[in-house]
Amino acid sequence: MSKEAEMNRRDFLKAGAQTGVGLTALGGLGLITHPERVLGSNDRVQIAVVGLRGQGFAHVQRYAKMRDVNIAAVCDVDESILRQRLADMEKLGLPMPKTYIDYRKLLEDKSIDAVSIATPNHWHSLMGIWACQAGKDAYVEKPCSHNLWEGRQLVRAANKYNRIVQHGANSRSDLAVIEGMQKMRDGLIGDVYLARGLCFNWRNTIGKTPVEPVPAGVHYDMWTGPAPLKPFTRNRFHYQWHWIWDTGNGDIGNQGIHQVDVARWGLGVKLPTKVSAIGGHFMFDDDQETPNTLNVAYQFDMPGGARRMMEFEVRHWISNHEALIGDSSFRGGEIPVAVENAAAPKKQKGPRGSVGNIFYGSKGYLAINRHHAYRSWLGEEQAPGPSSEKEGNNWANFIECVRSGKKENLNAPIEEGHLSCVLVHLANASYRLGRTLNFDPQTEQVIGDDEANQLLRGTYREPYVVPEKV
Repeated sequence: MSKEAEMNRRDFLKAGAQTGVGLTALGGLGLITHPERVLGSNDRVQIAVVGLRGQGFAHVQRYAKMRDVNIAAVCDVDESILRQRLADMEKLGLPMPKTYIDYRKLLEDKSIDAVSIATPNHWHSLMGIWACQAGKDAYVEKPCSHNLWEGRQLVRAANKYNRIVQHGANSRSDLAVIEGMQKMRDGLIGDVYLARGLCFNWRNTIGKTPVEPVPAGVHYDMWTGPAPLKPFTRNRFHYQWHWIWDTGNGDIGNQGIHQVDVARWGLGVKLPTKVSAIGGHFMFDDDQETPNTLNVAYQFDMPGGARRMMEFEVRHWISNHEALIGDSSFRGGEIPVAVENAAAPKKQKGPRGSVGNIFYGSKGYLAINRHHAYRSWLGEEQAPGPSSEKEGNNWANFIECVRSGKKENLNAPIEEGHLSCVLVHLANASYRLGRTLNFDPQTEQVIGDDEANQLLRGTYREPYVVPEKV
């Protein structure tokens, strides 16, 4: 391990983190192996957080509250973000971690037990696969994949190397959501035949940004990674990458993956046989490539000839609420969120947007909001039924399983994450190609549509390539 890679905060602030090539054996060029650490009852899990600007610092804050975890390292390709987060950690009274810019160098550190990945979407699967190959467990933020094929490769890697891999689907650990699922399994609303996912987020225009020099301290080639290397613009970088096909999956793959996952979970289904999506980029003339309005219908063929349906909808602007989701009267309330704006995010006063799920059954319906709460309405009278508001902790569940080595106790195992992400990728492919897709759940291939299968396979830029054989 180089001295540069092990710099403390004082050294980093003085000299800046160094990149280093590192792990040249990874990514189809070979494999790193080392003896695995065996955690004793008093050992703390040594974790590294990768990607620190937004959700990644939420990871830091979560792990910082756990007595059996030590944040041993942090990694980011933007040196200004890395410096800021180190200062934030110092304010929290946390021990200064090792710092890295190159994730591959981080993986060489044998003292690190697990990585927590919160980078842009196009890096998720590859970083997860590399972690498994390096003998480390991984928490992989949603969506766990940028395309269908690489998600399956991540699942294969987790199984081949027997690693604990948790998907960042936080609702899987929310106690109220778990309770609501069990109520439906017990027949609260009867035969559940339809699930609806809502992603009505108020998102303002991102505007248009010109090509400009890469900001100082940004390692842009490494940030781009597997994606095509294109000229730098602000709308291809921090957060706005969500709306660019090379790096993001639109809002169905950003916020919506949570609700897609909950809808599939509640229906009790795996993969669909038919997917049809329509939509567009309405209202705004800006750099966004992904749709800001999207309607998707999924059909699931069940044993015995039965069928179940799922609907998913993305709306980007002013909208009504459904089943009180988004309304302050819903148990748990609704928390206003900043309206995304390229120039200056603004706060919206009062309830806004509707993000959640509705399940329809023969005896009633049940709604789940994004703030750890569910409500139900029963019978033709739609009388109020059971409801609850209880949060959970997906990160704590991950750490428990890292310590025990029991992947069967994961609330959001990567296998389930992959299946839900497949629904996101199929929706986007149907939208982009302008046609219904007939899907084979066994082969995970679109039937008779080579163009769709290629879109779902993706492409990669050397040396950041998801390996054919993990």
